Amino acid sequence: MASISKLSNPNLAAASSRSSSALRSEPTFSLKFLTGAPIQKQLSSLRLSVRRDRVERSSLVVRCSQQDGNGAPAKRTTLHDLYEQQGQSPWYDNLCRPVTDLLPLIASGVRGVTSNPTIFQKAISSSSAYDEQFRQLVSAGKDIESIYWELVINDIQDACKLFEPIYDQTDGGDGYVSVEVSPRLANDTNGTIEAAKWLHQVVNRPNVYIKIPATAECVPSIKEVISNGICVNVTLIFSLSRYEAVIDAYLDGLESSGLDDLSRLTSVASFFVSRVDTLIDKMLEEIGTTEALDLRGKAAVAQAALAYSLYQKKFSGPRWEALVKKGAKKQRLLWASTSVKNPAYPDTLYVDPLIGPDTVLTMPDQALQAFIDHGTVSRTIGSNLSEAEGIYSALEKLGIDWNKVGSQLEAEGVDSFRKSFDSLLVSLQKKLDSLKLVGL
Repeated sequence: MASISKLSNPNLAAASSRSSSALRSEPTFSLKFLTGAPIQKQLSSLRLSVRRDRVERSSLVVRCSQQDGNGAPAKRTTLHDLYEQQGQSPWYDNLCRPVTDLLPLIASGVRGVTSNPTIFQKAISSSSAYDEQFRQLVSAGKDIESIYWELVINDIQDACKLFEPIYDQTDGGDGYVSVEVSPRLANDTNGTIEAAKWLHQVVNRPNVYIKIPATAECVPSIKEVISNGICVNVTLIFSLSRYEAVIDAYLDGLESSGLDDLSRLTSVASFFVSRVDTLIDKMLEEIGTTEALDLRGKAAVAQAALAYSLYQKKFSGPRWEALVKKGAKKQRLLWASTSVKNPAYPDTLYVDPLIGPDTVLTMPDQALQAFIDHGTVSRTIGSNLSEAEGIYSALEKLGIDWNKVGSQLEAEGVDSFRKSFDSLLVSLQKKLDSLKLVGL
């Protein structure tokens, strides 16, 4: 097992030649990429065309091709409208090799990327695109966990480079790529702090977010990491009480940073949505009354609306205004877990009702495709706060304990990420053993 101190800074040049992967089924991207040219020139030379087909369900096919001469600009999508009209930043919840698959998404309006251990487990274990770098790291005598981090950091650095123009154009407001500390540290305050510092140092990109889970043990880690001038994506937030603790940790971190200029110290708070309905719907079905069954599919959006209300309250008043004078930026709410798990629900259920200014919406393929195809761009979050409060209270009256729901989902989320992390390390070890058998 590698310790933090043993992990080395990955060499980007070691992965300059990569084979393409077939990890995504929808949307489908075809890209011819000219290596070595500046990103801005590559983007300007790309043409994005969108074709909407309806078979059993809507599908989005994004085709990217080189143009001769001065190419026409990429067609606008609802993602551009989402940002320009409503002030919400659409991000993509996936990352794998080749990272150049992100280019047509950037052209279509995506403004950032989120990743997690499960995403990397799927990417690395199901693709040959990592094999060359893996062999090089094995030949260099790296242990398995060090190899994992070098593979991951390589992808994060490359993705940061692609999004750097957005980061620069927005003066650090957007264009971020998120990478998570080891899920094995979810209950380790000091271990998380040291891991976050290390990741920030080795990625060494201005537009990287270090993801820290919002466990009780890691809330103090958030304050400490922020106070060290490191930008943080706080993940796995499932309840209002924990969300408030996360905001306070951010404010405490800003205040204790000692920085005179706080303008480059930013953060997002990832509030998970669909998993809330998945659990509460099961509880409502067990209750079985008409009143209970009528509340299915309503809990997650109602709690999200209350979270946005809390966000507005916490980032106002004398304490916040004092920080604004030093250039502080709000810790934006990021809506995560936006894919619909229940096929009976609309496929934009966790996107359309959560649109509002100064927020981020990260979407996996399914949700992204659905929103581009038939999403509605209009201010919706907080538009009917009294209804959200009524749903929240009605669920409490039925015996739903929101804090217990949050604690269970948090534990399940941490466990899921830990299992993905451990599974990938086992897969890498098996690959290493097979290479040794054939003499590398």
